[in-house]
Amino acid sequence: MTATAHARYVRISPRKVDQILMMVRGKSVARALTTLSLVTKGARPLVQKTLTSAFSNAGQQQNPDSWYITQAWVGGGPVLKRMRAHAMGRGATIRHRTTHLTIVLSDQQPKKKSKKRPSPKNVEAN
Repeated sequence: MTATAHARYVRISPRKVDQILMMVRGKSVARALTTLSLVTKGARPLVQKTLTSAFSNAGQQQNPDSWYITQAWVGGGPVLKRMRAHAMGRGATIRHRTTHLTIVLSDQQPKKKSKKRPSPKNVEAN
């Protein structure tokens, strides 16, 4: 069973949100929430709120240790373009980025990818 939550058109850069998502991907909901409580970045409240929303979408009486973040991705939304005065009467464009965040939870633990290195080909033994 899966549960999903979206946060769309949020006024923060997608790159800042992705830094937080890298810390919690593949973890259980309980462990991800404790990890997020220690983070001091500005995108933390957004990720924490979306994660708790996805967990509440899973249903009542659920154990946060048995639900895992299987997928979490962030995408860029529309960009708000503003002008700022620049040197010699010119204008400089300021881009205020927006974010679309999606978190998918599952009650099955995600499979770990093996980090085996591929065997070197055409290598001569000395």
